[in-house]
Amino acid sequence: MQNHFELFHLPQQFSIDLDALNAAYHEVQGKVHPDKFVNGGDAEKRVAMQWATRANEAFETLKTPLKRATYLCELNGVDLEIESNTSMPRDFLMQQMEWREGLDDAKAAKDVTALEKLDMELKAVRKDKLLQIGGLLDSKDFATVAQPVRQLMFLEKFGEEVSRAFDRLTDIH
Repeated sequence: MQNHFELFHLPQQFSIDLDALNAAYHEVQGKVHPDKFVNGGDAEKRVAMQWATRANEAFETLKTPLKRATYLCELNGVDLEIESNTSMPRDFLMQQMEWREGLDDAKAAKDVTALEKLDMELKAVRKDKLLQIGGLLDSKDFATVAQPVRQLMFLEKFGEEVSRAFDRLTDIH
């Protein structure tokens, strides 16, 4: 079975051309969209639906940096040990504690400016982490990529918490 990269005829690497991904996705969807098989038999409709679903899943995986990194790790036999390995470098843990305190303080004080500052800092760290992960994956350094990917998972999750807090403070629903 083809992997997601092969499905869209893209190189199997972290650095991805999103325009090429979009174009390839639309090309595949154009061929397998269930609407094209309305007059087909049940088996034909089922196969078209399976391919359309697979194309959607592949597209979502490849367009999202964290999902793409996780998928590349999986393809290359890298066990991220998400459940069993929660150890992180001391400086990363200290940063987490500072951010958590900053988030709690900003929420308690209803300080939108503090949340914006925290969000900007988090985005900068996330950008650096993506560059690190991309460099490791694209140079096929699978031995050391697991921990940065786990760190990115934390950054993504914490970023969602900051967004929710920001939304609550600014009444955006």
